[in-house]
Amino acid sequence: MKKIYVAATGQHVGKTTSTLGIVSNLRQRGFRTGYCKPVGQEYLTVDGKIADKDAVLFAQVVGFNIIPEIHSPVVLARGATKAFLDDPSQFHYMEHLRDAATQLEAANDIMVYEGTGHPGVGSVVNLSNADVAEFLGAGIIMVVEGGVGRTIDRLHMSTALFREKKLPILGVIVNKVIPEKHEEIQHYLSLKLGQMGMPLLGVVPYDRSLSFPILETINQAVNGKVIINEHRLSNRVEDIIAGSLVDIDEFNTFRNILLVVSYKRMAEAIDKIHAIAKVKRLAKSPLSGVIVTGDGRHENWYKLEDIHHPYLIDNEIPILTTILDTYGSVVKISRIEVKINARTPWKVKKAISLIKDHVNFELLLERLDILERGGELK
Repeated sequence: MKKIYVAATGQHVGKTTSTLGIVSNLRQRGFRTGYCKPVGQEYLTVDGKIADKDAVLFAQVVGFNIIPEIHSPVVLARGATKAFLDDPSQFHYMEHLRDAATQLEAANDIMVYEGTGHPGVGSVVNLSNADVAEFLGAGIIMVVEGGVGRTIDRLHMSTALFREKKLPILGVIVNKVIPEKHEEIQHYLSLKLGQMGMPLLGVVPYDRSLSFPILETINQAVNGKVIINEHRLSNRVEDIIAGSLVDIDEFNTFRNILLVVSYKRMAEAIDKIHAIAKVKRLAKSPLSGVIVTGDGRHENWYKLEDIHHPYLIDNEIPILTTILDTYGSVVKISRIEVKINARTPWKVKKAISLIKDHVNFELLLERLDILERGGELK
């Protein structure tokens, strides 16, 4: 049985993106490829049972009926670690993992298990990424952000738990690499990783579109309220502009713009944007949405008639309100960690394409074959 465990040096380095690309591209190659999130933390409720949010995402975008106890057998919800330490005998995590793996591995040619956070996450309940990978008998793919010195340093530290258990490393995927440095980084990392016995499976360039949030995510970040056009909260945001700076020379792009403006300046700013759209002969409005900001203190600082601008209604542009002022709103938005989800289909498609174009699947499959035959990776 071919088994892959996708681990990462930390959060937000591209583990889920890489896993999605691996699963999808292996399926495209004709392999029955299963997915499982053995240990999760952030969860959703599915048919009365909890499942890690990544497992729910994969069920939606890859296309399988999620069974929480199989695709997300262990979820460390709030309070779980303290309860475990109080009485470990009440928890049967390994049995849950065994049952899930047995069913999934019987139905697939290749199993892809997605890790959680950095390699040590889960150690408090004896379920670190290395513990789980060892129990499952899977080879490791490590995902790390691009660079040279910093990348190698993080890899050396992050693979320590796996090396301690003598777990096989299938290879390394280096993610979010500045495109202009792609060849240089590939050259030097290939040299060093070869010395470390960890082949370079791929160098994936940074793609700005994967960092674009949607309005729904932004609304959550600013604790906002949707006034009109809630059905358009899947609009992507590629740029942000403050109402006081609306001028044709201030625009970096003329599409998918979020306007952040106080209600006092709102009408003036939208009239300017409307005029700019006419000058540029844009086929549709450049706005994705509008956040009407407050003063940081009061909730009811506006009148609905003041913000129901005809241009926004005619173009079905969502209006959000927040008590935050303009500066506070922009700060909150800038801190968003953007994730792939079912409402960002362009990100799913891009992630699959990036992994297909930049990961050496022939090398990966060759090393999986060696492991399956009981050989030793070199």
